[in-house]
Amino acid sequence: MGEVARTLRGRVAVAGVGETTYYRRGRSPDAEFLLAVKAIKAACADAGIDVREVDGFASYADDRNQPSRLAAALGLPELRFSNMQWGSGGGGAAAAVGNAAAAVATGLADAVVVFRALAQGQFGRFGGGTRRPAVHGEAAMTVPYGVLSPAQMFAMRTTRFLSERGVDRSTMRAVALAAYHHAQQNPRAVMHGRPLTTEAYDEARWIVEPYRLYDCCLENDGAAAMVLVPADRARDLAKPPVYLLGAAQGGEHRAAAPVHNAPLYGTACFTTVAPRLYEQAGVKPGDVDVVQVYENFTGGVVMALIEHGLCSYEEANDVLTFENLVAPDGRLPLNTSGGNLAECYMHGFGLQVEAVRQLRGESCNQVPGAAVALAAAGPMVPVTSDCLYGTAEALG
Repeated sequence: MGEVARTLRGRVAVAGVGETTYYRRGRSPDAEFLLAVKAIKAACADAGIDVREVDGFASYADDRNQPSRLAAALGLPELRFSNMQWGSGGGGAAAAVGNAAAAVATGLADAVVVFRALAQGQFGRFGGGTRRPAVHGEAAMTVPYGVLSPAQMFAMRTTRFLSERGVDRSTMRAVALAAYHHAQQNPRAVMHGRPLTTEAYDEARWIVEPYRLYDCCLENDGAAAMVLVPADRARDLAKPPVYLLGAAQGGEHRAAAPVHNAPLYGTACFTTVAPRLYEQAGVKPGDVDVVQVYENFTGGVVMALIEHGLCSYEEANDVLTFENLVAPDGRLPLNTSGGNLAECYMHGFGLQVEAVRQLRGESCNQVPGAAVALAAAGPMVPVTSDCLYGTAEALG
């Protein structure tokens, strides 16, 4: 018996994507569970399949909406697969897609929904500082010295990166301006109708150096979902299939070393993940037509673009400019829905959805002829993840 290729390339397709309305934090009229149900039903409708054909769910970041409860609410006759990616918050967005794809490719399930639902108004903010009455463990070494919030934690990594690599803060500004530019063409975006200028960015208040206000992601309520099915089935459904070329997840050596003591501190933690992604997908960085990178903060995006080989450290100041990052004509179109900065902070899952839309030709900021899309999740967290999506033409 010949060896079976151990790859996801071309074996699984995204059949449908769905989203709820995106709300400012605390503005959703629906409970988080209902948001999840609505997004899942929208994804199935987009695929042209009955929601009762779904037989699996995958999510991440301690999503509170249990698959067994979703199965009951949606009337599924059977639940065959349920999966939660452990830890690292938004770093699990692409990993959850990879986990679901592995289930479909190996026959554990036939139609798996990947989803993320978030109601920060219902369950509390992600971006605020700690309010614990007492601290212990690693927090005892950081909280008493003022390291309280995600912005403060990641600011130190970004400062190290900028200092060591000679990359200018102008690259971070370009990321923010591109996101807001794209949001103006996206009616779903929370920041639609609220453009950002260079002057407004530069004059915005400091959150924690090197991050100003517009370097930081939004805080929102909503849900997003996608349906994965075997590649041969996807060809008969409502929308053109978008194939998974590759998926990878993981972390660098001692990436979770406590008290900010990781050996590769000034990175986005993709240095080991990105090479594995390209190898599985059978593509190179130069084949990527459009990029969606999770923005917790803009500094992590800059690091991630470099670590995925889309430019070098030495080229970054010249390549990562507003003109190069905007669709349709930029050299490296980035976060074309507006991303976490300006569309919605759905813990990064909106970026996976936008990658699919680009390859279908349905984006509000369409890149002409896009055939390969990279979607990277969770810069600067211990476990990051990646997906490469492609059209039928990309499969060759």
